Amino acid sequence: MTGTVDIHLIGIGTGNPNHLTLAAIRAMNGADLILLPRKGEAKSDLLDLRWSICDSVLTEETRVVEFDLPVRSETPPYLEAVDAWHAAIAGVWASQIDRHLPEGGTLALLVWGDPSLYDSTLRIAERLQRGGRALRVHVVPGITSIQVLTAAHGIALNGLGAPVTITTGRRLRDGGWPGNAETLVVMLDGTCAFAALPPEGLSIWWGAYLGMPQQCLIAGDLAEIGPQIVRRRAALRAEHGWIMDVYLLRRSGSDA
Repeated sequence: MTGTVDIHLIGIGTGNPNHLTLAAIRAMNGADLILLPRKGEAKSDLLDLRWSICDSVLTEETRVVEFDLPVRSETPPYLEAVDAWHAAIAGVWASQIDRHLPEGGTLALLVWGDPSLYDSTLRIAERLQRGGRALRVHVVPGITSIQVLTAAHGIALNGLGAPVTITTGRRLRDGGWPGNAETLVVMLDGTCAFAALPPEGLSIWWGAYLGMPQQCLIAGDLAEIGPQIVRRRAALRAEHGWIMDVYLLRRSGSDA
């Protein structure tokens, strides 16, 4: 077992170095070690983006080490598969800490968006603590894809004095439009769940690769442009080998 490790989970936005906060830059330069996950050849662009961010802001002699990220099983049930995946990632983190920080120190992990929103790093760090690791967790907030989406489209996130519901593609597909929601933000949607909704009276603002050079934006009435988004998304994924996208749905007539 190593000495005490301070682990900094650093929100890095959507891959654009300009999204980094001053706090994020300080935390990266204050780390003894930064771990970068490899997700296979098809997603090598994601690793390259993290390296680019390191190259653009690191001024200290910080060690940057790559590691192979375990792959989540696609076999249901979903929550059990995710729990097993988190356990595997925690094991990899522990082995990297033992190898590179045997006496303890400061570790940084670069997290897409913000660590608090639909990300697993906080739960994985907690799992290590429950397992007896001497680990102090620090979170550096980052710009979320939701903020980049609304900025790119030049729209307000919420209607006037109205709530916003944030959900996943899986929940939208399985449960449909939630209750009396007026504005819905959908993340982690790999199957274009909006296509299963009755499109009448809904508007959509969709974005992929937000903040990156290949950013793609489409907006309009869901009934008219929903099929276009489905086709465009498939083409982009085929071209790049991966895709990260998010979208906002709003009932027509809601005061934005």
